[in-house]
Amino acid sequence: MLTLLAYAAMSQKPVVPAPTIWADVPDISVVRVGRDYYMSSTTMHMNPGVPIMKSRDLVNWRTVSYCYDNLGSSPRQDLADGKNEYGKGTWASSLRFHEGVFYCSTFSNTTNKTYIFSTKTPDKGPWKKIEFSPGVHDHSLVFDAGKAFLIHGVGKIRIQELKDDLSGLKPGGVDQVLIQDAAAPTGAKAGLMGEGSQLFKVNGKYYLFNIVWPRGGIRTQVVHRADSLLGPYEGRVFLADQGIAQGGIVDTPDGRWYTYLFGDRGAVGRIPYILPMRWEDGWPVVGPGAKIPVDAALLAAQRDLKGIVRSDEFRGKKLGIEWQWNHNPDSSLWSLGDRPGWLRLRTGGVATEVTQARNTLTQRTFGPTCTGTVKLDFSQLKDGDTAGLVALMGKYGYAGVRRMGDVREVVMASATSGNPEVVTAVPISGSEIYLRMTCDFRKQVDLCSFAYSLDGKRWLDLGQPIRLRYELSHFMGCRFGLFNWATKESGGSADFDFFRIGS
Repeated sequence: MLTLLAYAAMSQKPVVPAPTIWADVPDISVVRVGRDYYMSSTTMHMNPGVPIMKSRDLVNWRTVSYCYDNLGSSPRQDLADGKNEYGKGTWASSLRFHEGVFYCSTFSNTTNKTYIFSTKTPDKGPWKKIEFSPGVHDHSLVFDAGKAFLIHGVGKIRIQELKDDLSGLKPGGVDQVLIQDAAAPTGAKAGLMGEGSQLFKVNGKYYLFNIVWPRGGIRTQVVHRADSLLGPYEGRVFLADQGIAQGGIVDTPDGRWYTYLFGDRGAVGRIPYILPMRWEDGWPVVGPGAKIPVDAALLAAQRDLKGIVRSDEFRGKKLGIEWQWNHNPDSSLWSLGDRPGWLRLRTGGVATEVTQARNTLTQRTFGPTCTGTVKLDFSQLKDGDTAGLVALMGKYGYAGVRRMGDVREVVMASATSGNPEVVTAVPISGSEIYLRMTCDFRKQVDLCSFAYSLDGKRWLDLGQPIRLRYELSHFMGCRFGLFNWATKESGGSADFDFFRIGS
């Protein structure tokens, strides 16, 4: 039976927290070491992969390293032979600090392997890699009583012991079910039975968090508690509010506690929320009725996204750490040195669609609104080439310059219908152009528009705004993407003078 306080909490006007980072940073795992917080996240088919971010206040985060440059080469990872790994790659990492070493474990849907990365210097790496089969889905890495384990599962949550050197599952080691039905605390039939395990030990007790999705309900976070790692566990609903779920808990040096989770927010992606929590009778609690309370001491949102998304003038010898390549890049086909102060992208093959073009360089879009602007030198495009700026996701759109024989056109294309088509084509002369992409994620309107300029001052709309849509085919929020795509012959090049963001 609900208490009056719980009933009041459930009937109150929802408290809408500001996202900690209004950008696609899903499946987060957080650990505190001294005054520093570190966070890992999912970037799937992007490389380098498994970003590590750092903060001193749980609000302002910056990317400091990646766990890997790539996980090997195959047609799916290399965008070769018409294949890709969109929506696959690595998911849901688990970040841990144990005996002076940082560990970050994950798995790949492409290689069907589990990976455990380790370093003593997460701010710069390098990360040492251990890999083994099979790929253990959405697991939590656990160190306890001198042993290491993976906790994982969908609905039925299992614990399996690792070898002492972490090189694989231990034959004859602990292998048992911890929880028969992770969704049971909701009291409803679940569409998503329970996954995304994250386990924590606090004051001698074990707390296992999972996400469930009751049919007809919203994404919900549940927690199970036990006095022993191997159970028995008892569970309850931790948070059922606005679909904010999947994550864990972390404390501050002065003894405050927070829960970190994420919410699906349309085309911008899955964005993180860090909410205050407290302890009641040995249970972690956000608010009455598993809601965010009116008097919650909510953290401010990160307003300066530098360190997560950043402008780049391409004047250095290395790309900024915020950039990730769509799939494996071919390092021989891009350069910052061929023309100092410019990024050069060369084509090394032909593709039927821009999403199959290799060496597309990406950064996250962000809310509530954002713009990305590039200056492009298109003088070295070959017949059939298009280069420009793409709103990269399953149903994408782009603005670019296309060469057809001796004709150059600024074009806007849309794939929102499922069949990519050029919507607008305007013949142009000269060799340079400015392109701009603008996204509006307010109230999940999810509109994207394009414009161009010949002088960087007078802007002309290009085509009509398109409605972006988050889909599982890419399983990722919309990205800015700088591309050069060949349809007839390889060897053409496109030079980008800068990439500048605005809001």
